[in-house]
Amino acid sequence: MPVVPQLSSDRTYGGVTVLFGAENGRYPSGNSLVIQGTEETLLVDPSLAVHERGGAPAAIDRVLVSHAHEDHLAALHLYADVPVFAHEADVDGVRSLDGLLDIYGLDPLAEADFRVELVETFNIGGHGDVRSFVDGTRFDLGGGRSVSVVHLPGHTGGHSGFLVEPDGFFFIADVDLTGFGPYYGDAASSLEGFLRSLDRCRDIDARWYGTFHHKGLVEGREPFLAQLAEFGDVLRRREDALLAFLHEPRRLEEIVAHRFVYRPHVDSVFVDTVERRTAAQHLALLVPAGRVAEVEPGRYRAVA
Repeated sequence: MPVVPQLSSDRTYGGVTVLFGAENGRYPSGNSLVIQGTEETLLVDPSLAVHERGGAPAAIDRVLVSHAHEDHLAALHLYADVPVFAHEADVDGVRSLDGLLDIYGLDPLAEADFRVELVETFNIGGHGDVRSFVDGTRFDLGGGRSVSVVHLPGHTGGHSGFLVEPDGFFFIADVDLTGFGPYYGDAASSLEGFLRSLDRCRDIDARWYGTFHHKGLVEGREPFLAQLAEFGDVLRRREDALLAFLHEPRRLEEIVAHRFVYRPHVDSVFVDTVERRTAAQHLALLVPAGRVAEVEPGRYRAVA
């Protein structure tokens, strides 16, 4: 495909060019990366912004996908002849529309509505050459530049970041530092996994930290750690709010209706499913810890 010129919103950090989406990649847009070595050039997370501009501003040899969600695949159709790589836990969601829907695990009615949106808004149609990577897989691009996979599960089973060296650029994808906080509402999502991934992000020292949404780029370890702490603090606030709500016995459906993730005005096919899974995962940690008791089957109350 023809090479697309760079836009004024593109920014380069060492060998990494960030293709910023609208409003620093606010959903449904996102911030994609082009990483160039002397032998290969990679595109990371082909977003709606890449689709809208007709491709990346360089010839692409491989596409890396941080995880199987629609906004990270929206321009994949432009690279039908380029090999695509994703974590082994998410490859089926990149290969096909049905595989992607399995990752969300929606109820049949919500799935039918979302299937239409995936095709019409995000151009999802699967890809014929999707290969797997695992934690620690390294892509050598030539000229001393490499990209190493850092598995950061929780958001999805295969959600991964990419550490670019020698530049010191760490792309953390949907550990996106938004005020919304961590999302772990898919069929294969994990609150415990997300907590471990936050710890791993803290342990990696980099010069630049890139996110797919919202922040876009944070320079310097100390500012990054401060913003990561604020992002992770959303988990504590959700837990505190849930414990306060459980001052009297509540059933899971009451917790879902109260909403601890989404604001009341949000209308989406995801809402009930995500609220239910989020609450269930918090309860799965709080009950064994003795902070919540199941006072009768399916009814929960906070322990004083």
